[in-house]
Amino acid sequence: MRQLRSVLPVGSPRWAARLAHWRVLGLGADSLEKPKIAIVNSSSELAVCYSHLDEVARRLKAAILAAGGVPFEIRTVAPSDFITSVGAYGGYILSSRDLIAFDIEAMVEGAMLDGMVCLSSCDKTLPGHLIAAARLDIPTLILPCGYQPSGCCHGERVDLEEVFVRASHYVVERDEEILRWLTECAAESVQGPGVCSGLGTANTMHMIAEALGMTLFGTTPVRANSPKMWEAVKRAGARIVEMVLEDLRPSRILTPAAFRNAATLLLAIGGSLNAEKHLQAVAGAGGIDVDIFALLEELYETVPLLVEVRPNGETSIEELEDSGGAAACLKELAPLLDQSTLTVEGRTLGEHLQRVSPREGTGPIASLAAPKRRWSTLMPVRGSLAPRGAFVRSTAWVQEHSGRPFVGRAMVFEDQESILAALREGRIGPGTAVVLRGQGLRGQPGMGMTSMAAFALARSDLVSSVALITDGQISGLVNQGLVVAEVTPEAVSEDSPLGRLQDGDPISVDTAARRVDVLVDEAVLWQRPPYRKPGARPKGWLGIYAQLVTDTRKGALVGPP
Repeated sequence: MRQLRSVLPVGSPRWAARLAHWRVLGLGADSLEKPKIAIVNSSSELAVCYSHLDEVARRLKAAILAAGGVPFEIRTVAPSDFITSVGAYGGYILSSRDLIAFDIEAMVEGAMLDGMVCLSSCDKTLPGHLIAAARLDIPTLILPCGYQPSGCCHGERVDLEEVFVRASHYVVERDEEILRWLTECAAESVQGPGVCSGLGTANTMHMIAEALGMTLFGTTPVRANSPKMWEAVKRAGARIVEMVLEDLRPSRILTPAAFRNAATLLLAIGGSLNAEKHLQAVAGAGGIDVDIFALLEELYETVPLLVEVRPNGETSIEELEDSGGAAACLKELAPLLDQSTLTVEGRTLGEHLQRVSPREGTGPIASLAAPKRRWSTLMPVRGSLAPRGAFVRSTAWVQEHSGRPFVGRAMVFEDQESILAALREGRIGPGTAVVLRGQGLRGQPGMGMTSMAAFALARSDLVSSVALITDGQISGLVNQGLVVAEVTPEAVSEDSPLGRLQDGDPISVDTAARRVDVLVDEAVLWQRPPYRKPGARPKGWLGIYAQLVTDTRKGALVGPP
């Protein structure tokens, strides 16, 4: 057996301290010589996303022990997009991703453990786990812990996406019928633990991890607490011990080719735009030379949309899983993939794909020859308003307008509440480019969630005649109206055109050319003063975050890799 980094010199002070501590925990002296595995658990009583993770950890411990390893459960911060987004305008959500990675680093690296299994659930956990894996470069297995079962109300399917959409509508309209529906149906929308049931950020990242090779093949997406998930837990416990003995590290798996495969899958499933910055952050943490945004720009021309899972269409995540999930999608994409990439099971992607039965291209997953749509619903754009890039997230708008550009006049806002008030008062009319700025990584800070404004505009009769443009982020469940999100540079940057916009400036969003432009003479634009967001700067973690976070195109990593 290879020398384990956790095995300390016999008789040394730290060896003696471990012997003393671990004997009280029920571990014998022989445990000091065995592979020591961290079980990274983000359990929390705040959100249902995590409510089953303690049981997952319990069963995983048993599997690791049976395989000859010694498991140690560690905890991290546990952000949930719908729960911990209440304070600081959602600034704690994205910023918590890096706290997760730092929590893992402090505990796993501090104790010099040999490997880890990460229990991945809500949106920011899996990216945080991958960042830590890339940074620490010890044997790591990502274990996606499943999506929640949705409910039924008045004889119709209802999930958390629908609840959030209707609640956003109520904030604008104050319609008693909507409130009555919310009162009756919100409590029925979630029927068990796990992540949101659509193809939002969490399920997107679970599938992306499989494309990267960091999960057991064929395990995403998965119903939480299902036999399939519990079988994956058992397999993960055995496999991580083998990975430690084989010294199979993330640096052998997370290659530029693996990131290209992941970006290909992201476009093919029309996944969450948040995946782009998460993938870039993982690459940055691992010192991997890859530009995810540029990669998506390149692949957009050749990768069609193969599935239309909510919010891109009416297919449910359950139907996608039952049709083969990520593995079946990757099988269809095989001609576009580098099949030599390695996975946590020690096999290549190509070896896994050989075991996947060919499909007829019917049902939820289409074929390359007959895709659901020619273009992905995730569109990277650039232009004079977003020189370092942005994303257009839309399906219906692009189809309805057949590639015709949107041209409108800017109406600039500093917060979502002002947009909602303007909607209620009828001050937003057709041809308005609704600009919500100061929501970026440093402006918010933490990149504010702007989904409520997107849903409210989509509800109005202006949905086909206005655009929302923001340097903030949107939920992976947003796909209505014309939304241009994560505009970079963000408004508070000295080199940001967005920060110099004024009410009435003409703006063009040309989806055919994949451009977003401000139609103001460049000399005039740059004579204007830079944007300064009003209000006191935050203290505590968000104050630190604003000082240390990198640009969105660098993955919004905090500090050096």
